Amino acid sequence: MTDVCCNHDRRFLATLCVIATGLISACADGPAAEESPSLGSGEPLAFDVKLDVVHRELSSQFCWFHPRVAAIPGIGQGGGPAVVMTLQKHLTVSDHYSGMYFMRTDDLGKNWSGPTAVPELDWRKESDDVTIAVCDITPGWHAPTGKLLAIGIKLRYGKNGEQLEDTPRSLECAYAAFDPKTNHWAPWRMLDMPDTDKFFLVCPGCVQWLVKPDGRLLVPTYYRPAKGGPYSTTVLECEFDGTTMKYLRHGDEIALDNARGVYEPSLCSFAGKYYLTIRNDNRGYVTTSDDGLHYRPIQPWTFDDGSDLGSYNTQQHWLTHSDGLFLSYTRRGYN
Repeated sequence: MTDVCCNHDRRFLATLCVIATGLISACADGPAAEESPSLGSGEPLAFDVKLDVVHRELSSQFCWFHPRVAAIPGIGQGGGPAVVMTLQKHLTVSDHYSGMYFMRTDDLGKNWSGPTAVPELDWRKESDDVTIAVCDITPGWHAPTGKLLAIGIKLRYGKNGEQLEDTPRSLECAYAAFDPKTNHWAPWRMLDMPDTDKFFLVCPGCVQWLVKPDGRLLVPTYYRPAKGGPYSTTVLECEFDGTTMKYLRHGDEIALDNARGVYEPSLCSFAGKYYLTIRNDNRGYVTTSDDGLHYRPIQPWTFDDGSDLGSYNTQQHWLTHSDGLFLSYTRRGYN
């Protein structure tokens, strides 16, 4: 699961966020480098960054966590997009999260409503001692069905907020659809996956996923088999009809026998190629694909001169522009 940015005594840890212009030596060495030339070799793509405070709330019981946004075209002011942000409360135990909330702006961030609790997406009880929740959520627009789709991880909490992984699919892919016409969220549903031994735990958490031109989904996920061991990463191809998400197949099974393995992958498409960036406890990894399912061997992220990018035990995410590709990541800083 994700690292928390607030520890048990509620102090905050400082991180340095870096946006890297272009693709930074996506496949540093070997055949993959020849097939995927660096996108950062030309003039840097100019960009501006503006920081706005969307919501400020201090509490000894929680901090707001995992804010992620998705745009719904054509229903905002003046025919522009509405933007929905999903978020939840991080509670006083590591990786212990509330049910889902959402915020919304119809004027590109000038004014926001919420956070609004979603009863359909709140905790539910499995038993007196076990609570079911969904965390690490990423929303995205599915144009063919006119629905906003939120994808995350269902997980089980014990009485003290600890995560339970003792049964198959204690962690599994959860999804919920938002209908902008009715302003209504459907309850969480679970993706039916094959091979319980291989996919004992299924975790599409904190990932960036894609909608292909044919409407199918490419959802990167990490998973662990029943026998335990490090996490592996793959990309799921799924259908979504506006109500039900259906597994069709999965791509290469990417493994690394190093610490917790490879996890929290994020996927983007740029200039006819797919790019997958993956978290590891020691560094970030990257690979490319022509079809979104079959990938070249993963390579550590480096700068063009071969030096280490400096990403340490954190997620990396893509910012895709029509004219260039950016990587957003945290890196080693002071201490």
